[in-house]
Amino acid sequence: MAEICPICGLPQDLCVCETIAREQQKIEVKIEKRKFGKKYTVIRGIGKEANLNDIAKKLKTKFACGGTAKLGRIELQGDHKNRIKPFLVELGFPEETIEIK
Repeated sequence: MAEICPICGLPQDLCVCETIAREQQKIEVKIEKRKFGKKYTVIRGIGKEANLNDIAKKLKTKFACGGTAKLGRIELQGDHKNRIKPFLVELGFPEETIEIK
C-alpha cells in the first residue's frame, strides 16, 4: 500500500504539495562578496516543502561549482546570477516569482 502524504492526503506518487509550494514562493537571487573577494550566489525563499538539498545538488552539477544548502538558502561558489533564472524555471519554479538583485 502506498504511503499517504500528511499535508495533502494523497498517495505519495500523486502528491502535489511540492508543485503548489513552488508556485507560491518568492525566490531572491543575489551575489555576496566574502573573504578575499570571493563571490557567492545566494538563493533565498525556496520553501521547506521543496527538497532544498536536491535542488542544490542539481544547481552545483549544472554550474560545475561547489556550494551548500543550509538555513533555508542555497549558496553557490562563483557568480551565476545571469544563468540561474532559466535553470530554476526549468526545475519548475514560475519565472514571475524569481527576483534577481
